[in-house]
Amino acid sequence: MEQYIIGIDQSTQGTKALLFDGSGRLLAREDIPHRQIVNEEGWVSHDAMEIYRNTVLVVRKLVENAGIDKNAVAGIGISNQRETSVAWNRNTGEPVEHAIVWQCARASEICGQVEKMGVGEKIREKTGIFLSPYFPASKFAWLMQNSKEVEKMDVRKDLCLGTVDSWLVYKLTGGKQFRTDYSNASRTQLFNLHTLTWDEEICGWFKIPVECLPQVTDSDGNFGATDFEGFFEKPVPIRGVLGDSHGALFGQGCHSAGMVKSTYGTGSSIMMHIGSTPVLSTHGIVTSLAWGIDGKAEYVLEGNINYTGAVITWLEKDLKLISSAAETEELAYAANKADRTYLVPAFSGLGAPYWDNHAEASVSGMTRLTGRAELVRAALDSIAYQITDILMAMEQDAGLEIKELRVDGGPTRNKYLMQFQSDIAQVTIQVPDAEELSGIGAAYMAGISLGIYDKDTVFSHIRRSKYTPGMEETVRNEKLAGWKNAVKKVLTQSV
Repeated sequence: MEQYIIGIDQSTQGTKALLFDGSGRLLAREDIPHRQIVNEEGWVSHDAMEIYRNTVLVVRKLVENAGIDKNAVAGIGISNQRETSVAWNRNTGEPVEHAIVWQCARASEICGQVEKMGVGEKIREKTGIFLSPYFPASKFAWLMQNSKEVEKMDVRKDLCLGTVDSWLVYKLTGGKQFRTDYSNASRTQLFNLHTLTWDEEICGWFKIPVECLPQVTDSDGNFGATDFEGFFEKPVPIRGVLGDSHGALFGQGCHSAGMVKSTYGTGSSIMMHIGSTPVLSTHGIVTSLAWGIDGKAEYVLEGNINYTGAVITWLEKDLKLISSAAETEELAYAANKADRTYLVPAFSGLGAPYWDNHAEASVSGMTRLTGRAELVRAALDSIAYQITDILMAMEQDAGLEIKELRVDGGPTRNKYLMQFQSDIAQVTIQVPDAEELSGIGAAYMAGISLGIYDKDTVFSHIRRSKYTPGMEETVRNEKLAGWKNAVKKVLTQSV
């Protein structure tokens, strides 16, 4: 009998379910969006129960619309938006507040309090990441300090604190399993990369009881089983869990040291696999776990950029220079080759490797001949320049030369952008024919752990197009120097 694997990709905007056959071919996909809850203070929240209900519904729709025998579904893999933080009652399974989304900085004051203890660098040494309200540690602390429901609870016995993966695992298994995987744990700012355990000292600084945190399990481990509230006649095992960027890394086949992927989304996550030993960055990027497989942990260097695909949205929605993203390619090719306009999209500061929250966006180098096409091209170029900055930092930290970059996300369909990325970074760009790399990674991990897929052959289903560098070195150096000068003008602190 044919066997199927379902990949669930729970992302910031919605939840998608992907159906794969017994050889790893993608057969069907369903999507359900969820609300983005933003209050007058700019706090960004999600309804965790809505996300759970949508997860159950999207899987039911997937199986029913695909017309397969639901008894043939052999396993589930889950990828998830990483730093979004959930607090719920262990007994009732109900959230105590809305989930705090990764974008939300309401916990900045808590980070400031911890910073005043003089432990910021020690936290980075232990966890690989900078002290920031971006990560769940301060978000969990905020939920504990500001929830009236938490005030009524015996916290150590009754409270669960977790990222979206552990919330879904808990709900899908009917509260039988409270687990997270190594990739998600490494992004909480509470997990020690060296001991591979929750760090009690850091938990103490944030006033978070270790008892409230999930059990950390191999990414290909046993996360329990689910019948999706009676939809399946027999419970289906959950055997792959990964943060979305880690899922994309796995789905891209970046399984050995030196391999790099970049996701071109609203922002971008650039990850380099660095092997079985953590390397702390000295060039403005962070260290995390790639995953844990068969009891073995592997590590990554990662740089995050705030504005990549969002720059194209800005051209369309705010400047009205384009009516759709598809127009940018033709305009970029039509732009005056001699124009030297630079856009630095620091609309909410600059992320890696600069980490300047106070930097402001700028356009520089314009002349009277600069027009619509030139501005559009500068916007596309800014995406490639930012990613190149991170690739160069990774090479310095890891001591490895990057020769190939595997990419995914909507903007990778832009031929101008991909060629310019190849030219300016001097790497070969590999673009897959599939878009759903996070969900593919989680599903393939589940299928491999269940013995349904062969790791050496299953990734062959992903076909790739290639871009190779063709820009003269002197031209490249001039362009990079111009970009560095443009960035320098917007920085409020020295790098």
